[in-house]
Amino acid sequence: MEELTQLREEIDAIDRQIAALLQQRMDVTGRVGQYKMRHGMKVLDVERERQVLAAKTELSDDPAVQSALVTLFEAIMAISRRQQHQMVREDSPDYDAYLAARAAARMPLERPRVLYQGEPGAYADQAAEDFFGPELPRNRVDTWEEIFQALQNGLADYGVVPIENSSTGSILQVYDLLARYGAYIVGEQTVRVSHCLLAPPGASLEGLKDVYSHEQGLSQCAPFLKEHPDWGRHAMLNTAAAAKYVSETGDKTKAAIGSRRCAGLYGLESLAEDVNFNKNNFTRFVVVSPVLEKRPGADKISVQFTLPHHSGTLHQIMSVFAVAGLNMVKLESRPIPGKSWEYLFFADFTGNLDELGGIVRELTQIATRLHILGNYKSGGD
Repeated sequence: MEELTQLREEIDAIDRQIAALLQQRMDVTGRVGQYKMRHGMKVLDVERERQVLAAKTELSDDPAVQSALVTLFEAIMAISRRQQHQMVREDSPDYDAYLAARAAARMPLERPRVLYQGEPGAYADQAAEDFFGPELPRNRVDTWEEIFQALQNGLADYGVVPIENSSTGSILQVYDLLARYGAYIVGEQTVRVSHCLLAPPGASLEGLKDVYSHEQGLSQCAPFLKEHPDWGRHAMLNTAAAAKYVSETGDKTKAAIGSRRCAGLYGLESLAEDVNFNKNNFTRFVVVSPVLEKRPGADKISVQFTLPHHSGTLHQIMSVFAVAGLNMVKLESRPIPGKSWEYLFFADFTGNLDELGGIVRELTQIATRLHILGNYKSGGD
């Protein structure tokens, strides 16, 4: 034990030297920042950073140490960039747009017009009720895009759309719509998905020929459906639409995969309960708005961004989150139409914009495009 204590004391002594040297380095990089500010230079010089990292690997012949040196100096350089970003004001239309959106942000509306996609009884209907309360009227539309169009045209105040399922992953079409319409996320609501096999009264498993549901519903129940290979599978706009259709036909050879709530709404019987393969199945819905909002208790931030098309840029922007101590909870990428091998990124991380203005500014200086999607309270399950 005495030997271990002595070794730790040696490490502490070395760390004190490292801390003193880091302070000296930051004094110099601070003067570099002042020079860049006086001469109108950008903070990030990608080629210079590559040269520096390549030179650091030459400080050792041990491959393991070389790798450690790259990791160490990537972190040190990220700290230096953050230091200089706080000094150098780089013109950024995206940051100016963010400031304008913040200035125009509204408080949550008391009696809003709310839209969801699907028929009454759909999981989106349930999410809207859970978020806004059962007493608030809400209206339905046929497609997710109609929600975004209504927000854009001033015909609705909020829309409720699914963005992620714990069994089948992200709902990519919604990410695409967020990017296309420039809407803002102002809240989220998680709904437990428990699928039932619903059919007209008097129907039986043995007599079924066709099953209807949303494509996600069919996917989430694939093992159950595999046990009945003779059943035809038909994708519909949502689970409630499937239940409504089966109810209207009255055909005992048809069934729908949907919620228990749909059974009561459409006069159907449940032939099988919890037929989804993942019993811990949840869908995360987001509440979208045409403008940014100031939400009490906001602790989660969503952003979308694109990066310069060269190596290392994703690591550079991730280093901003790491150095600031921000917890990234999700990162999603989507191909940019018409641009091979270039991507639009979506990220969720913890924080409140009131405390992170400098971080947003730094992110806009690294990304080619950056849009704050919203700051809202996490949870709602």
